[in-house]
Amino acid sequence: MADQMQWANALSTLPSLEAAVTDVVQQAVSSLTAPADLGLVFISSAFTSEYSRLLPLLRERLAVPVLIGCSGGGIIGTSQWGQTKELESEPALCLTLARLPGVNIHPFHVIAEELPDLDSPPSAWLDLIGVSPSPTPYFILLSGSLSSGITDLLKGLDFAYPGSVTVGGQASGGGISGRTTLFYNDCLYHEGTIGISLSGNIVLEAIVAQGCRPIGKPHQVTKGDRNIILELDEQVPLIVLRDLIASLSEEERMLAQNSLSVGMAMDEFKQDLHPGDFLIRSILGVDPSAGAIAITDYIRPGQRLQFHLRDGQASAEDLEFLLMHYQKQQVSETAAFGALMFSCVARGEGLYGKPNVDSELFRRYLKNIPLTGFFCNGEIGPVSGSTFLHNYTSVFGICRQMES
Repeated sequence: MADQMQWANALSTLPSLEAAVTDVVQQAVSSLTAPADLGLVFISSAFTSEYSRLLPLLRERLAVPVLIGCSGGGIIGTSQWGQTKELESEPALCLTLARLPGVNIHPFHVIAEELPDLDSPPSAWLDLIGVSPSPTPYFILLSGSLSSGITDLLKGLDFAYPGSVTVGGQASGGGISGRTTLFYNDCLYHEGTIGISLSGNIVLEAIVAQGCRPIGKPHQVTKGDRNIILELDEQVPLIVLRDLIASLSEEERMLAQNSLSVGMAMDEFKQDLHPGDFLIRSILGVDPSAGAIAITDYIRPGQRLQFHLRDGQASAEDLEFLLMHYQKQQVSETAAFGALMFSCVARGEGLYGKPNVDSELFRRYLKNIPLTGFFCNGEIGPVSGSTFLHNYTSVFGICRQMES
């Protein structure tokens, strides 16, 4: 048993931080038959004033070579009774200890000012991260504020480490001005990105559920400027959108007032488009005089777009479709031993009207896999082979042993 992968997850809702730390350490350590190689810790914003105490309290009770974590507006974890909970409005602490034989674990912390120029060669990114591209590493990232340079970092990792999979999230706090904190071994940070690379005897697979359903039909961008759509199918974009909304049901028209997004088709050659084929981006605004639509990403002429709506039902159906597809595609004989969940703070009970919807769907299709994570200000995951920072998304990272 000692040379097998082990993933022990512990969750505590005790209101005293000291008691919660003692609780999760006892639960997690007692579940392992060998010392842990990696620790992941997520702490709810209910403990904001005590973030600085977390690492010293853990260090008194726990010895682990690599420990990373962050604050979350809510915490996701599997309890010692095998129940997975999404705890959004109460004190919560989640600790995961992993025994990963044959896996090289490399932690790092980078700030925006250290990032190479996007025109730099791959070697500049390899030097920054300190990890070889072979064997292929997998990345788990936890980011601070939007000024952390996370978007450029994701582009750099994709460029320097082709074939790698990256998942993670931006730390979140309570309320709009909630302080976010990153935990990295013995250090506490508020800026930049912390992460680990995992290489060797491990595979990390991702499911990215963007929570939308398409409406209407795909359109082609025939004229655009950076993030502004100037023509769709050689027509004024706002007229195309108004015609589409007029064709919707009254319920859908109400939904479109607040929950309308744009899906960018990531494969320009694929004709039959499904959930997972689109990168969902928000609409920033419209220019009524020019009929143009601005979105939160760059577009290019020739790109295909489709408008999407988001609500609880669409979100659950999207995730279920992706989980079913993942389950059907599984040809690996090695069972997953642990999973990570990074979910947007705008999902959860606020979207569904009840708790634990995403995590229960996950466990319905991927049974008995302990799940750990938090509610994020932005979620990191791949779409069609490229890694992006998302909103309103649930990203799952599924860990399994490499087949011998």
